[in-house]
Amino acid sequence: MTVLFADAEPATLTAEMLRVLSPSAEVQGHAPEQRVTVPGKRSVTIVRVDPVGNYAVRIVFSDGHQSGIFTWLYLHELIMGKEEKWQGYLEELQEKGLSRGD
Repeated sequence: MTVLFADAEPATLTAEMLRVLSPSAEVQGHAPEQRVTVPGKRSVTIVRVDPVGNYAVRIVFSDGHQSGIFTWLYLHELIMGKEEKWQGYLEELQEKGLSRGD
């Protein structure tokens, strides 16, 4: 998905990254120690993006996940920390013996 903020160049976030770092309670939990490492989403796609007021979007993924509300602030944070967050995710997968899937 390509995101464009008024003061920046367009930035692309993959469907896989958005899915595994979804801000939903299902992924993030209700406390940091409850956060889940989501494996097997290499092939996930974005089915639909719905606006949520003027502050966010709800992304519907091909695996049925749709409970995350991606605020513009959260998307900006993902873009700014894209490499670090992705590397952290890959390291978590390796530490837990999980994979990105097909």
